[in-house]
Amino acid sequence: MVEEATPGRLRDPVFWNDGIQLVKTGLAAVLAWVLATEVFSLSQSFLAPWAALLVVHATVYRTFSRGLRQVGAAVAGVLLAWVVGNALGLDTVSVALVIAFGLAIGALPWFGEEAITVAATAMVVLTTGFSSDDSLLLDRLSDTAIGIVVGLLVNAAVWPPLRRRTAITAMNHIDDDIGELLADIGARLVDGCEDEDVADWVDRTRSLDGDLDRVWSLVRQAQESSQMNPRRSARGLRDPRQWRALLRRMEQAVAETRSMARTLGYHSAGRARWHPVFRERWPVLVRDAGRAFADADPQAIREIREQLSALVEEVGAVDPSSTQWPVYGALIINLRNTLDAMDEVAAANPLGQPPLPIAPLQRLGSSGRARLQSRAAGDGDTRPDP
Repeated sequence: MVEEATPGRLRDPVFWNDGIQLVKTGLAAVLAWVLATEVFSLSQSFLAPWAALLVVHATVYRTFSRGLRQVGAAVAGVLLAWVVGNALGLDTVSVALVIAFGLAIGALPWFGEEAITVAATAMVVLTTGFSSDDSLLLDRLSDTAIGIVVGLLVNAAVWPPLRRRTAITAMNHIDDDIGELLADIGARLVDGCEDEDVADWVDRTRSLDGDLDRVWSLVRQAQESSQMNPRRSARGLRDPRQWRALLRRMEQAVAETRSMARTLGYHSAGRARWHPVFRERWPVLVRDAGRAFADADPQAIREIREQLSALVEEVGAVDPSSTQWPVYGALIINLRNTLDAMDEVAAANPLGQPPLPIAPLQRLGSSGRARLQSRAAGDGDTRPDP
């Protein structure tokens, strides 16, 4: 299992995004520590990596936009520890007071998400070597400033994060899931479905709605990551119109699929009265449409749309006055709208991924997968490669 997972991880863009960000965070903390101890010889150097860890965020914009609040929170915590320590020294009461006052200060609206930082910084400073010496206060503030500056510079200058990989990967999966759902609906209708199947289809559309909400969040994060980002490729993310248009189309497809499932559930008893031409051919078109979505095949989608139009004309000619036409019409419109929505999605899929940052490891992932496939197709020899 480890052998199979490793090549896949090396080719996973989300893994690379998260891995690079972890490396950068560690780099910022180590650099801040080295500067505080080796270059400036400050007395409480732990505050430098502490502050660096606080300011390295998923995007450059968030690093700078939250940096001022984090600077204020860290400085407020240092000053609070100095004031309480000078007044009471280090004991249980002083620790309780810095925590209480720190949380109260952090609750002010200006600090936003940094509510805990004031109390945490104050407690750490007070309990790790408090002194009433004014020069020590200056050292603490200097340590904090070094960590903040290093964290800001490292995140902005060393491979500034663009969160496009995560968003693209998630978007490329959504249309596959829509296709699999429609293919299941069509296949079950061909074989004969039950009320439990309809309930399951509706639940799966709700799950797809949740997935789409997460993808919208990832797209907004990717757009945010382009702000204040010096990389040339960031320009295309500042207004990701194509992504938004594709997501709206996928939202439409999910809504139409849920409407289709509900119509089938409401009129399940009447399926026996459908005209044989419609009863036999419409489920097949739904199944084939799902497969075309999953395969991202625009040509197949256009052919299914033509077959659907032909089905409407044929059923209209042989069964023009049927009482089932309101149901036929609802299901036909659902499928036609889904085909129209997913046509451009299929044409754009798969969305292009930027190359992985370390080409040799990318090739390692490819060669590792090739070896595994070769072994699986071989004669069962499981000896390790020479």
